[in-house]
Amino acid sequence: MEKPLTIKAIKERLTLIEDAQDSFILELKKDERKAVQQALSSWEKKQEKALKLKERAYELLAYERQFLAQGYQLIAGIDEVGRGPLAGPVVSAAVILPPGLELPGVDDSKKLSEKRRGELVSLIEEHALAIGVGVMDEAVIDEVNIYQATKLAMVQAVQNLKIQPDFLLIDAMPLPEAGIPFESIIKGDAKSTSIGAASIIAKEIRDQMMKDYDQQYPGYDFASNAGYGTKKHLDGLEKLGITPIHRKTFAPIKDMI
Repeated sequence: MEKPLTIKAIKERLTLIEDAQDSFILELKKDERKAVQQALSSWEKKQEKALKLKERAYELLAYERQFLAQGYQLIAGIDEVGRGPLAGPVVSAAVILPPGLELPGVDDSKKLSEKRRGELVSLIEEHALAIGVGVMDEAVIDEVNIYQATKLAMVQAVQNLKIQPDFLLIDAMPLPEAGIPFESIIKGDAKSTSIGAASIIAKEIRDQMMKDYDQQYPGYDFASNAGYGTKKHLDGLEKLGITPIHRKTFAPIKDMI
């Protein structure tokens, strides 16, 4: 009589299987060992999660499919991070992905953990045809206002692409300044893979910038709050005053000058 596989061996083999009708899966269902059924249940949950991610990835390409069908070939997703903070720059990213590419897991960057964002940045960088970044610092924000500074960052991100797109998908904002046909999509980072990818890139870059600023200007908790007006940040302002990276036209900063 053949000796049953160990639980470890079963778990290792399950990592190689995706089909629920695989003969090995059907055999495991007959195995009465509790640990086997637990391993099988875990595998089924992972498969269900993977399927949902794949379905979500297809759903997030609806806008891309729409404009590809209209004849556009190089579609750039654009998003920004950092409109609301009291300190630091506004950062925009533009990402051109291969037409029809599904990237399971790509979504609104605010919904993702830092670890997951890091994993997705690597995936996006591996597959993207081009990535451009635009940064407008606090001086520009104070000079032209945050709305206009955001537009400038977006235009800069498009200009920094190594290949120029023929269509733009933009999160929320119109951008005629880029001189390229576009569609502005409310909450676009949760509706388009291209915009979601741009959101992830922009957030990862800005978060790292704020971590660096935390080393330069300790006491404001920039590494954790990214410049937003958290209690620790406000406490730092009260104790230490404003820094060169604070936005002087934003309350409560302007009231401290």
